[in-house]
Amino acid sequence: MKKIGIMTTGGDCSGLNAAIMRLVAGGMKRGHQMFGIVDGTDGLTSTPPGIIPLTAGSLPAEDSRIAGSFLRNGNANTKNFETAAKTGKQKEFRGQIKKSLEKMGLDALVIIGGNGSLSLTHTHREIYGDVQLVCIPKTIDMDIPLTDRTLGFDTAMQQLAAYCDQLMLTARSHHRWFVVQAMGRDTGHLSLHAGVACGADAILIPEIKFKAESLAKHLKKSPRDYGIIIAAEGIRLRGHSGAAADMIARELKKRGFAVRAAFPEHIQRAGDTTAADRILASRFSEAALDAVDNNETYVMTSLLDGAVKTVPLAEMFAAGELTEDAKIPDMMVSNSFVPPDHPLLSAAVSQGAYVGEIK
Repeated sequence: MKKIGIMTTGGDCSGLNAAIMRLVAGGMKRGHQMFGIVDGTDGLTSTPPGIIPLTAGSLPAEDSRIAGSFLRNGNANTKNFETAAKTGKQKEFRGQIKKSLEKMGLDALVIIGGNGSLSLTHTHREIYGDVQLVCIPKTIDMDIPLTDRTLGFDTAMQQLAAYCDQLMLTARSHHRWFVVQAMGRDTGHLSLHAGVACGADAILIPEIKFKAESLAKHLKKSPRDYGIIIAAEGIRLRGHSGAAADMIARELKKRGFAVRAAFPEHIQRAGDTTAADRILASRFSEAALDAVDNNETYVMTSLLDGAVKTVPLAEMFAAGELTEDAKIPDMMVSNSFVPPDHPLLSAAVSQGAYVGEIK
């Protein structure tokens, strides 16, 4: 029997509650004691540490479809890696986490986090000491290397595609183009997938250069005078600043288009968890518990070519493109970007979308 803690960190998404429920049910069936750490790293820096026992009745099965995290992901205004960096109290912050973990007496900790959280975990492994560490990749950005899917991505894709489907109806009524700004941070996975799903007329992502003039020419050739342009939040346009959708809308207005910018914002992180994400939560949770039972540590669950397994965090970190975290100085984050040969790029072009200046 092991004492296992569960923690959700970083941005929230759908699928977190499903994963927590599957971990608790599976862990108890294996004879483990299951605990939840409330508010992510906030719970590890509070006095006393924010830890609660979890049982089969803690999260009813019917609640596993609900978005967000039953354990919550933390308060932006309290102690975390970002605020510690801003105040110069990184050493104190890391020491407090280590002290709390020792006080909790955990044998293993399952962290459900995004690429920033997992990169931080890899970089600061000294914080966790002898505690077995197993990570489950979750993010609507799908920017974590060495996994074909991340928990929460499928639901976010469905949310964004459904939002665009509804806008298409009012676009048709008013002969109007809508520029929809998608989340995704520095990557275009979410924009590309949702754009293909909803039949967007243009999909602009950070990985592929585009020209406003080329976009306008493409739209003028359309058999319709309305439609959807998806702009990933991480795109850049020379001579412009501000929100991605606003930049593109300004360029199109200058060229005579009837256009509006639209911002689905955090509904991309919400919505009832899709069946695909619930299934992925089950598979990742089983793999995480197997890793705990097999005494693996500093590993991440991964879906590769249809099979779920674990990969070392060090391999995940080394496999991606390293960029400096915008909010934590000297902190590197490992990213998985849309490759130039991604099959959905050719699929988008085949169905008539402009995706930038691809060769």
